[in-house]
Amino acid sequence: MAIKSKKVRLSPRERSKIRIRKRVIGSAERPRLSVFRSSMHTYAQIISDVNGRTLASASTLEGEVKSQIAAVKLDDLNSTAKSSKGIAAAVAVGLVVAQRAKAAGLASVVFDRNGYVYHGRVKAVADGARQGGLEF
Repeated sequence: MAIKSKKVRLSPRERSKIRIRKRVIGSAERPRLSVFRSSMHTYAQIISDVNGRTLASASTLEGEVKSQIAAVKLDDLNSTAKSSKGIAAAVAVGLVVAQRAKAAGLASVVFDRNGYVYHGRVKAVADGARQGGLEF
């Protein structure tokens, strides 16, 4: 009698992420802009799926992003959140990753929301990247 293997249970976000990644594939001309948000920080990286390499990245842990958070204008975002610190930081992450992508010679990307709802900080990263000059 064989021992049954344990069934792996995925979170709803992980299942959504798998479905999204079937459709969203970064190419050499249009790499993938992937967003990850933890409870405290927001991360974004531009990934070439052809080479499997990260071309540009930014997070709220970096000094350059922290210095830009105060300069972000939240009036353009129509934010109704009580605390706009997280959203302002996400916009700054989007701006910095767009600047680094431009320096690497990238003009357009494919947006990968990584299983998260396109709302709040995830949407703010996308808006910041668009303000920085990236096209999706």
